[in-house]
This record gives sequence, structure tokens and C-alpha cells, in this order.
Amino acid sequence: MEPQEHLSLALVQFNIEWESANSNIEKIEQLVSDLPGEVDLIILPEAFNTGFSISSKDMAEQPDGKTVQWMKDLSIRKDCAVCGSLFVIDGGCYYNRFYWIEPNGKLLFYDKRHLFSLGDEDKLFTRGKNQLIIDYKGWKIFPQICYDLRFPVWSRNVHSYDLLINVANWPASRKEVWKTLLKARAIENQCYVAAVNRVGVDGNDVEYIGNSLVVDAKGIKILKAHHRETVEAISLDYHSLRKFRKKFNTLKDGDDFILSI
Repeated sequence: MEPQEHLSLALVQFNIEWESANSNIEKIEQLVSDLPGEVDLIILPEAFNTGFSISSKDMAEQPDGKTVQWMKDLSIRKDCAVCGSLFVIDGGCYYNRFYWIEPNGKLLFYDKRHLFSLGDEDKLFTRGKNQLIIDYKGWKIFPQICYDLRFPVWSRNVHSYDLLINVANWPASRKEVWKTLLKARAIENQCYVAAVNRVGVDGNDVEYIGNSLVVDAKGIKILKAHHRETVEAISLDYHSLRKFRKKFNTLKDGDDFILSI
């Protein structure tokens, strides 16, 4: 399938209510109610329905739980794909799971590979084993969750993906790391990077200031969300990406490696 020339994204950056799925769903509904025109994809942050609360297993939903059902409904109503991560229990194991849902009913998911051991995420959750490459409107999209961003081997563009998506709860104290790594992943993989973070202070008194970004393949910021609740829309140009890769193709000179799953 020939890629759609432009892919329009809506990045939803908001203050996630601690452990309150209903409140967060209501807030997202309000934020996306005034989307400027049609979009192809709505991107929500990591743990968008609860915040990064790993102290209680009660926060995890079934794979087909109410939040996923709501995502399906939103996708149909907005006639676009919807993605973001939430905590689920599946087969007796707990996962920080990225869901991708399209209006035609297509559902894909990716389980977070790199669990944030400094915050005890690894004590509750099972790490994912498989990468996911999404084919959407001819674009190849590679999803990540927060801490995955720090690991370039996992991000290595061996699948010729065009867009890397990172959904996060990335603290304000490490804001410069966030911005630097997003640029690095875009440059080394010659792709667009779209990263959605949250704002506010969570139930663990961790502060977040957003800085949701979209970066092009040259590492240039083409969208930055300020430190507030907002929905930011942007259109990505496939032609310019293809032209740049053809003119300055560094991917072909990369080293071979085997990723240990």
C-alpha cells in the first residue's frame, strides 16, 4: 500500500487523575471534543486512565475491560485510530500495555519491554518480549512506552518504520534527558518521533511538565506542547521523509546485530 502523503496526529497531554479511570475518560472526552478538523490518530499518555500507580493490583483491567471498550468507541466516533497505555491483567500476569485501536475494529497491543526498576515497576509487571510494527495508512509505526526510550538497541530501525511513538509519564526532573533522547532516536533511526507525556503531580508527589514533542528525522522539533493540558495537532509529511532518507541514507551503514528476546 502506497503511504498516505500526510498523517495527522492529535497529542493529548493532560493531568491524569490518580487512580480514577472514569474521571480521566471524562477529561479526555472534553479535550478531544474540539479537535481541529479530522485526524488520523489520537495519542494518549502512558497509564492514561489511572496514572503511574503500581502499588495496587486493583488498577489493572481485563484485556477487554471498560477502558479498552471506551477506546474502541472513541475510535469509531472520531473515525481515527486511538492509542495509549494502561495496566492490564492477562493470563495471570500484569502488563503495562500499549493499545492500538482502529475504527474498523482492528486491535493491536505491545507490552512494555523495559520496566522501570528504579520505581519498582518490575516487581509487579511482566516485561514484554515482542516488538510491534503497525501498518496504518501505508505508514509503518513503532510504539514504545516511556522507559523504552533509553534503550537504542530496542529502537533500532531494522523494520524500516517511519514513525516512532512514545507514550510516557516522564518526570520533570529528567526533562532534558527526555528531549535529548527523543531527538537522538529520531536522528539515528531517520524517522519521525511523536512523544506524549502528562502534566501535573501524581499520587506519589512526582511532578510532570509535559513537553510532549514531535521531532523530524533531522532531530528538529516541529511541535512542542507547553506545560499545560492541551491537545496539539500536527500533520506529518511522508514525501519529505522519503526524500531525506534517499538523499542521506545512514540506515544502510548500520551494524548487524541479534536482539535477544
